[in-house]
Amino acid sequence: MIDVAGIIDHTALKADTSKDSIRLLCEEAKANKFKAVCVNPTYVRYCSELLKDTEVKVATVIGFPLGANTPQTKAFETKDAIAMGAHEVDMVINIGALKDGNLDLVRADIEAVVVAADKKALVKVIIETALLTDDEKKMACQIAMEAGADYVKTSTGFSTGGATLEDVRLMRSVVGDKLGVKASGGVKDYKTAVAMMEAGATRIGTSSGVEIVKG
Repeated sequence: MIDVAGIIDHTALKADTSKDSIRLLCEEAKANKFKAVCVNPTYVRYCSELLKDTEVKVATVIGFPLGANTPQTKAFETKDAIAMGAHEVDMVINIGALKDGNLDLVRADIEAVVVAADKKALVKVIIETALLTDDEKKMACQIAMEAGADYVKTSTGFSTGGATLEDVRLMRSVVGDKLGVKASGGVKDYKTAVAMMEAGATRIGTSSGVEIVKG
């Protein structure tokens, strides 16, 4: 079996996520040696306390799940998350601006988060592939590269669709080896996780991490 645990972001982002479920998430991440937990900002400090002295990173989300906040708001969220212990931030692009062809705003939005992160945290850019044409996906990946992001990510998991192999391949074809590619949304079993890796994913966001590593 291919070891997928080391690229899994063990995820709990639903609105009704409880503190007990976050504790369990962190315990599972430690036990299975997942790369990170990915939680809403309100749980960043709690996770950083639970995961101190471990290799598991704490990731959180910015402008989530719609991406329609201002760049200034996303920058504040980023600084606040890092101050509370976040090692990685997954920010949602301004999808409406991309649809409008307002590429300057899309770029400024991502750059605001990259600057706020100041290399203290990895920046993953969620482009929400289910809402984009292939040309828009390519443009979003190109802009994320130009803006200094570390990863491009398929989906929030809260829109009309999640990661597909075709989208992961397309994103990898644009970013080459310059950025990581995170497949997120709908990756629920080992076979799918391996297929995403083979398509070019270097990180997988899922709430099914334990099921995946059990094969």
